[in-house]
Amino acid sequence: MRRIMNRSLKLVPFLSLLSVVGIAQGQAKSTSPIATRSPSPELVGLLTKQLSITPAQATGGAGTIFELAKSHLSSTDFSKIAAVVPGMGGFLKAAPPLSTASTSGIPGISSVAASLPGGASGLASAGSAFQKLGLSPDMVSRFLPIITQFVQAKGGPAVSSLLSKGLK
Repeated sequence: MRRIMNRSLKLVPFLSLLSVVGIAQGQAKSTSPIATRSPSPELVGLLTKQLSITPAQATGGAGTIFELAKSHLSSTDFSKIAAVVPGMGGFLKAAPPLSTASTSGIPGISSVAASLPGGASGLASAGSAFQKLGLSPDMVSRFLPIITQFVQAKGGPAVSSLLSKGLK
């Protein structure tokens, strides 16, 4: 009996290790649409080509736009956007922190934001984040139609509408 107990006690650490590995493997297989992956090369390519910017600026700028939308939407609504944008986690990770700046003095944001439901309230913080990426704050207004068109092409008008809602 004592021999069986000793063997059982020796197996406990081994079994614990197996359960931890199993948990870690389960987490690695996460199907969350926001899981960190490489940002969509297609979207990054569109932005770099159309705006003559670096891939890092494209990734950080798009991440800023998506972070802004995420901050204004429910997790359910944002997950619908994330589901159609490959590598959403990579975009979000590349975004500089958003600040609460004023929209005054940021050319181009007011006119684009006025076309979105709710106006320009959140886009000023995007302009500040763009400056951290070495981009002019008015570049926000140039990113928006490209990103919106991309999301609409991948997810349809309903998902594109959610993005617009998140950017108000």
